[in-house]
Order: sequence, then structure tokens, then C-alpha cells
Amino acid sequence: MQKEFWKRAVWETFKAVFAVTVFSLAALALAAVFVRAYAPPQAAVTAVNWVVKCTGVFLFSLIFIGRERAVFKGMAAGVLSSFVTLAVFAAIGGAKPDGFFALELFVTAVLGACGALLGAKLRKR
Repeated sequence: MQKEFWKRAVWETFKAVFAVTVFSLAALALAAVFVRAYAPPQAAVTAVNWVVKCTGVFLFSLIFIGRERAVFKGMAAGVLSSFVTLAVFAAIGGAKPDGFFALELFVTAVLGACGALLGAKLRKR
């Protein structure tokens, strides 16, 4: 029973992290078109990046995380998605963590937990 829980927990977390990463890549690729066209200040680019990541973490934790220990799996999905998206963006364009990365980890953990908790409450399994 315990082994099945861990397999399911890892699978649910992986699906959420993968979906957040793909969503972030797609949304920020679209945002890059506007950045090239309008040249907004760096603060606006950072804000768009945060909004996309936070929206993705909340939404995909809500969708993919199951009921049992949903808060912890959502927190893990939020933190892992921050690391994975940072690694992917670093590999693509040389992005590096800014001074707010610790805050980003905290915010994505909280949003992942909230999304997973709401998803668990809305599901009837």
C-alpha cells in the first residue's frame, strides 16, 4: 500500500511539474514576441514571468494532484517546477536566479499547496 502511494505521488507531481514547464515555455515564448516588439522595462518582464509561473503552478496542481496528502504534493510540485523552469530557461537563454528566487520558491510552494488542496476538495474520489 505504501509503495503504491509513493509511486502515485511521484507520478502526480511529475505530471504537474511537466505541465507547468511546458505551459511556462509556451506562454513566455508568446510573451517574448511582445518583448521584442515593445521593449518593456525589465521589471515588467520579470512580473510577466512570475505571473506565468504562479498561474501554472496553481492551475496544474489543482488539475493533477490527487487527494491523499495533496498539500505536500502540491508544495513539492511548486518548488520542483521553479527549479525545472529555471534550469530550462538557463539552458535556453542563459537565465540565472535573481535576488527573489527564494521568495519565488516560497510563493510557488504556497500556490502549489493551495491549488492541490482546492483540487482535492473539488474532487469526489
